[in-house]
Amino acid sequence: MLGTVMKRAGREAVWKESTLNKGIERVSFSIVSFLANKGVFHLVLSFLLGRAIILSSMAPFGVAFLAVIWWLKRPFVIPATVMMAAGASTYSLGHAGFILGASATFLLLSLILNRMNQPQQLLPFMAMLASIIPRTTSLAFLERWHLYEIFLIAAEGILSFTLVLIFMQSLPLLSPRRYHPTLKNEEIVCLIILLASVLTGMIGFEIQGVATVDVFSRYLVILLAYIAGAAIGSTVGVVTGLVLSLAAVDNLYQMSLLAFSGLLGGLLKEGNKLGVSAGLLVSTVLMSFYMGGSLSSSMWASVCAIALFIMTPKQWVKRLSRYVPGTEEHSQEQQKYLQKVRDVTAVRVGKFSDVFEALSKSFTHLDGSKEEVSQNKEIDYFLSDVTEKTCQSCFKKERCWVNQFDETHHLMTDLMMELDEKEDPGRVMRKNVDQYCVKSQKLIDTMKHELSFYHANKQLKQQVLESRRFVADQLHGVSEVMNSFAKEIVKEREHHEQKEQIIHGALERMGFEIAKLEIYTLDAGNIDLELIIEIDNYRGEGSKLIAPVLSDILEETIVVTMEDISPYPHGRCLLTFGSAKHYTIESGVAHAAKGGGFISGDSYSMMELGRGKYALAISDGMGNGERAHQESMETLRLLKQILQSGIKESVAIKSINSILALRTSDEIFSTLDLAVIDLHQASSKFIKIGSTPSFIKRGRQIFAVESGNLPMGIIEDVDVDTTSEQLKAGDLLIMVSDGILEGPKHLENVEIWLKRKIREIDRTDPQEVADLLLEEVIRTQAGAIDDDMTVLVARIDHYVPEWSAIPFDKKRA
Repeated sequence: MLGTVMKRAGREAVWKESTLNKGIERVSFSIVSFLANKGVFHLVLSFLLGRAIILSSMAPFGVAFLAVIWWLKRPFVIPATVMMAAGASTYSLGHAGFILGASATFLLLSLILNRMNQPQQLLPFMAMLASIIPRTTSLAFLERWHLYEIFLIAAEGILSFTLVLIFMQSLPLLSPRRYHPTLKNEEIVCLIILLASVLTGMIGFEIQGVATVDVFSRYLVILLAYIAGAAIGSTVGVVTGLVLSLAAVDNLYQMSLLAFSGLLGGLLKEGNKLGVSAGLLVSTVLMSFYMGGSLSSSMWASVCAIALFIMTPKQWVKRLSRYVPGTEEHSQEQQKYLQKVRDVTAVRVGKFSDVFEALSKSFTHLDGSKEEVSQNKEIDYFLSDVTEKTCQSCFKKERCWVNQFDETHHLMTDLMMELDEKEDPGRVMRKNVDQYCVKSQKLIDTMKHELSFYHANKQLKQQVLESRRFVADQLHGVSEVMNSFAKEIVKEREHHEQKEQIIHGALERMGFEIAKLEIYTLDAGNIDLELIIEIDNYRGEGSKLIAPVLSDILEETIVVTMEDISPYPHGRCLLTFGSAKHYTIESGVAHAAKGGGFISGDSYSMMELGRGKYALAISDGMGNGERAHQESMETLRLLKQILQSGIKESVAIKSINSILALRTSDEIFSTLDLAVIDLHQASSKFIKIGSTPSFIKRGRQIFAVESGNLPMGIIEDVDVDTTSEQLKAGDLLIMVSDGILEGPKHLENVEIWLKRKIREIDRTDPQEVADLLLEEVIRTQAGAIDDDMTVLVARIDHYVPEWSAIPFDKKRA
């Protein structure tokens, strides 16, 4: 009872914490969105960039920022100009005058930009002119035409040009409504330059002797080092320190301090915020001793930065991490996006499946009662036509069809049935008709004539009916394939924590460094898992070492289904593992063309169908030579494409038969002998369309598999009879074309003779068996080859993995 209460309390605490975190994130996001939408955020940036100066006199940041505001947030141009002038006035009145002059110059030039088709391309040039024109005008009034001054003006203009390009990439990233969740490396660097430029505007502000720029620059470095690691942390430190050192020579040591803090903090990020904070403190102490500066002021700046860093909400950090490549949050966002794409694709495929299923059902309104009603209607229509030509002008019409309707209808129906079975009515039926009808002979002749039209109409309707059934089967097959495909798309990762721990521990003890382990399913015969490991100079460890260990742990033979090494740097390998097939097939074939020619009318194929199925097929085109060869090859080509799409064998064969029957008016016939073997269970399906028997040899026993269907293309609706047989390891499956059974013409029962020859063969190699059988048949004809001959032999064996399973101590795991 107490345990239940504690569990419930724990769940409530977790739920409250999760709700609180979501609430904090929602409130913070709302505040940031409000500030961004109202322009407060941009106005603060304008104020700080307005007072940002480098090399004591150059101020390229303000006019560049104004140009980007004009392009992205045009309603905020005038407020941004006022805020920049206000910020510049805190530095000096002369600098405020330059900011106002440069802003006015740019706004005048913007009138020209409004008339351009592509003002974005000219925006950096306008910013450069807006920076150069006020400086040149002031030099003209003061007559200070020195080379140094001219060089500074040119450098400031070029920097304004460059900063416009940088700010155009970085300013949209600060929007909370940004669509793309991933930052490129170039975007990260541009954002860092913008933030460093803003920090430059803080130079000169102090709180109790602590420089504000030192606090926020160190906070920025350790925050990004905590989020993205040592590489990004050190990069932020270098860029920020470089910009600050350009603003004031006294800040030159900041580059070393910030870079070292970012590097050390990124290396200690595994210790969470305390580890990153310790990295900043160590860097501050070491750089203060090395530079010989004041330790107290620098240490207080670091302490304030650490305080801000620790107070930063965890949800803010996670939200920022989503935008930085390489972080766990970014990977989770990418997985969510990919899962969303898979879900949308699966839904659409499922809808297409439903459409095909609905179309299939629309063709299958063919129940027996409706067929019976339709047949009765056809008989009534037939009798109506006969009556119109015989009874309509008869003087006894009223007596027969008014007074004695039932007797007349039964007599006419019986006469129709008897004439349908045989050409002339029997003695009894003739006597009844003569006694009842005064125009008996005319009635019989007319009914015989109308029966020909009745049968033609009935046959046509039957063909339409069969075509509807055929289309319904095809649509249903396509629907099943698309439905199974939709289920495969949304394959979700299942939770198998115990097995994951066992596998992870076993591979780590073998010395492998596991970067990722995903188990999708552990169903028997359908195991699917994915593994990313770090291996330098991969030499097949997946199949040699890992697969045997997995086989012992999962108690099933596991093989490598895919190896992908190239996309992963630093020796990372992506390996996928799956259940091995329980059986394998080794095949052999021997064939000969009629008269010893080169082109045979027989064709054969051995194909992997996927999902653990293997197919063997022989097709014999009618006749010999090039045309028969094309017929059989076309049949097998269509068969392979349809079967590999996942459609059932019976539907596939009906489809091929329909194609061959409707493709041309010429007589194109071909036989088909198909065997589909399940490599997981060794079960086999045999489908024979006009083909000869096949044989299964199991030791000294011989089993024949046969069927009596007509060749494809002869009739529009082919009957597909499926014969199932359970095979065993060591069985030989022997498939032959009709040339083999028709070869020995002096034998009364060729099938018994062929069984005896197969039983006498003591070889197990499929190719040797095929060669020996073909040689025996040709010998019975004294070396003559009167028809195309093909022998296809397959041996079913147990699958033996190349590498044995490595025993694993599960208790130790």
